[in-house]
Amino acid sequence: MATAATTLSAPSSGTDQMNRRNFAMLSSYIYDYSGIKMPESKKTMLEGRLRRRLRATGCRTLDEYCDYVFKGDHSADEGLHLINAVTTNKTDFFREPAHFDYLTETILPAFKASGMRTIRAWSAACSTGPEPYTVAMVLDDFADTQGGPSYGILATDLDTEVLAAARAGIYPVDLVEPVPADLQRKYVMRSLDPRRRDIRMTPELRSAIGFARLNLMDDRYPVGEAMHLIFCRNVLIYFDKPTQRKVVTRLVDCLAPGGYLFLGHSESITGLDLPLTQVANTVFKRS
Repeated sequence: MATAATTLSAPSSGTDQMNRRNFAMLSSYIYDYSGIKMPESKKTMLEGRLRRRLRATGCRTLDEYCDYVFKGDHSADEGLHLINAVTTNKTDFFREPAHFDYLTETILPAFKASGMRTIRAWSAACSTGPEPYTVAMVLDDFADTQGGPSYGILATDLDTEVLAAARAGIYPVDLVEPVPADLQRKYVMRSLDPRRRDIRMTPELRSAIGFARLNLMDDRYPVGEAMHLIFCRNVLIYFDKPTQRKVVTRLVDCLAPGGYLFLGHSESITGLDLPLTQVANTVFKRS
């Protein structure tokens, strides 16, 4: 008993592991809250991400942290931090560039020719912001050079920490390397101090995007008027098939007739009965 007590009170380290019951409880909680699958193969990854919450909560072991979440009065507040810790936030400017080529060369000219005055776009899992800022650069540059249409962008994510970073619009200078030079000159602000290794998106671009927290597991998405463009890329891969079906169906409900849904290049909606026609690689148009 003395040995066990000593082990439980020792500070957490890389060797500290949660028991199987607690992992199962966390896995179920994460799935119900966010739709993210957390199989046994991801146990080590989950433990690694949650260790940063131990110091913040005063817990000394992962099992103690699980008690903190499920047995105390902290579940509502700590649940938000828990989900922030486990979400994956891989993102880049002009990621999957063929999508933006199709947007520039095909969709935007068609929108303009149809007489559309304002484009409504939604980045449905915006992470730290490179995707909505990329969309903003493309739409703004087209409007500037072609005389419209104007645009507005909604950017949402489940993770409050990445939303704060996205609102700030500050990034390491290396991250904007994929942005074409002419767009960098228009939309990227650099410090006069050569020692600074970060940049910021221009105020005009930042003001064109509204950031908000939204959970794709919600029964409905309160995004306002129907969208002409929805980007939900590299998100479905974290969901099982039933969850994918529900999410895509809700996204399509938010898409205007003639609007476009962009998915990640490794994602498929084959077999789903939806009013969509594939027009390019993982680009779908609503009928």
